[in-house]
Amino acid sequence: MPAMNDRVKRQSIIDACLRMNSLGINQGTSGNISLRHEDGLLITPTGTPYETMQPEQIVFMKLDSTVETNQRPSSEWRFHRDIIKARPEVNAVVHAHPPYSTILAIMGMAIPAVHYMIACAGGDTIRCAPYATFGTEELSQHAVAALEDRSACLLAHHGMIAVGASLDRAMWLAVEVETLARQYHGCLQIGTPPLLPRDEIENVMGRMAGYGHAEERSCRMG
Repeated sequence: MPAMNDRVKRQSIIDACLRMNSLGINQGTSGNISLRHEDGLLITPTGTPYETMQPEQIVFMKLDSTVETNQRPSSEWRFHRDIIKARPEVNAVVHAHPPYSTILAIMGMAIPAVHYMIACAGGDTIRCAPYATFGTEELSQHAVAALEDRSACLLAHHGMIAVGASLDRAMWLAVEVETLARQYHGCLQIGTPPLLPRDEIENVMGRMAGYGHAEERSCRMG
């Protein structure tokens, strides 16, 4: 399949931003999205309402952080760039502030293996990165570390990040993380939930890997 052209990629980012808000996993312009492109990335601009955003407003940033227009990238461009630099298999980064994920992040809590679908994030936990001021190099370092061998993490007192080989995959995972956060939050209202053991999560990951080529299919069984 040929690579998406520049304008199609830009429009796909806008469409995904609108979908984040319609799904309730983000509010206003607080989230941001990036896609690997050529020798850099395409990323949402700062402070621009999704409803009026145009493809030409999506910012192209090189991996050395230079931009070729006067349009300013999202204030969170550092962790988008650093994740894409650190993870060659990642082509899309979705950052949002879903309610239940953010509740857990405020409490500094990781999401443990309360459900087997946590395996879709690459392990038996979805880690919570330590707090650092938004847009800083420190926050970027925390995010990259929390995402080591994972495809999602929470950010303390902030929100969540989901990554994927495609934007569809990263978006799907962002929704799944919020579902897991809601389930875990609900369990905590009753008591301390039992957790699946690590070897079972590894077993689930192995079984998921055998379900065809589509990444989304591998995480939708059950």
